[in-house]
Amino acid sequence: MGRITSSKTQLKPDPRHGSILAGKFINCLMWEGKRTVAQQVFYDALENIKKRVPDKEPIDVFHDALENVKPHIEVRSKRVGGASYQVPMQVNKARQQSLAIRWLLLAVREKKGRPTSLKLADELFAAYNREGAAITRRENTHRMAEANKAFAHFAW
Repeated sequence: MGRITSSKTQLKPDPRHGSILAGKFINCLMWEGKRTVAQQVFYDALENIKKRVPDKEPIDVFHDALENVKPHIEVRSKRVGGASYQVPMQVNKARQQSLAIRWLLLAVREKKGRPTSLKLADELFAAYNREGAAITRRENTHRMAEANKAFAHFAW
């Protein structure tokens, strides 16, 4: 009985660009198993980005945007003697990637009233230029970690 545990081994690259990261992003974007819809939304967003950044491949803009959103440090709760401390900790590679994807999609889904492909294109373009809601969230995470540096000695 081959139970599926890790998504990493099953992950297939997206058909158009052959990018594993794009494949993962499409999976996270997908709702109710509608992969074709998610792919269409993603590719429409990339087409939109192509118009804005004509001198660069849109898939590279996507990769750079995700790279810009990745957090390097975050705070985690640690209980020490009845008190909870927010302890700043390094974020490992896999978590950096999943947080970046999650934050981008949250930013896209918070905006209302426009097609998702346009919202996604806007957010990716903003992240590429180091601005927008997803980048703000990353900055806040880093700020929290900076503010709680005093508790770094509780790191486990």
